[in-house]
Amino acid sequence: MSKTKYIIIFINLLLLLGYFNWSIVAKEKTLSAGKRVLLELKPVDPRSIMQGDYMSLAYKIDDLPPHANITKRGYCIVKVDAHGVGQKLRLQNELKPLAPGEMAIKYFFSGNSYFANIHLGAEAYFFQEGQGKRFEAARYGALKVDDAGNSVLEGLYNEQYRLIK
Repeated sequence: MSKTKYIIIFINLLLLLGYFNWSIVAKEKTLSAGKRVLLELKPVDPRSIMQGDYMSLAYKIDDLPPHANITKRGYCIVKVDAHGVGQKLRLQNELKPLAPGEMAIKYFFSGNSYFANIHLGAEAYFFQEGQGKRFEAARYGALKVDDAGNSVLEGLYNEQYRLIK
């Protein structure tokens, strides 16, 4: 290979590493400065919820009525109650407008005319091997959400609104 090809490969590698580092910094910023919202988890058969070292997550607000006509990407607008639990108000294509007390969470739509749900980001929670029994008490997934609607899964909470450690 010529010297030019090595330089191009090196520059691409630097760009890729830069992108990954930028992504990590953005997620850390969301975790530190974002607002917490608890989303109620759907009941799942406990025999299939644990698969190895992670728990599949499904939120109650993910569900949409059959034949829902929504865009592939948008914002799920929630209102947070006194316990910090978010209740879905509506879906909209743009970040704004928001009424006082509302929070926007970016979503990605997947589904068809018979099965429709939105994805709000984290769909699995990974934990240390052998710790699965402790997380069976999870009733809420806690997301940290920034002002742009980006979300990061912070942890799982039990029915007393306490973080499961």
